[in-house]
Amino acid sequence: MKNLLIYYIAILLPIPLIAWSAYHNGMVFLVLLLSYAMIYRGFTDGKRLLEKRLIRKSDFWKVFVIPFWARGRYFIELYFKK
Repeated sequence: MKNLLIYYIAILLPIPLIAWSAYHNGMVFLVLLLSYAMIYRGFTDGKRLLEKRLIRKSDFWKVFVIPFWARGRYFIELYFKK
């Protein structure tokens, strides 16, 4: 995911499903939203940071354990730099 466009597609692709579930079942919406925020985004952000060699493989766990660690610390590198 070194390409910025692929990264944006990967993080935005589940959003329509989450929005659709909001109208049909509140509990499913909540589970999907939390899964997206904590697991899916952590994985995609961590993968991008690993491929850009900004974090080591041994630091990949921090993306999941420490909430918003990667997005806060590497914001510019994740969203704006190729």
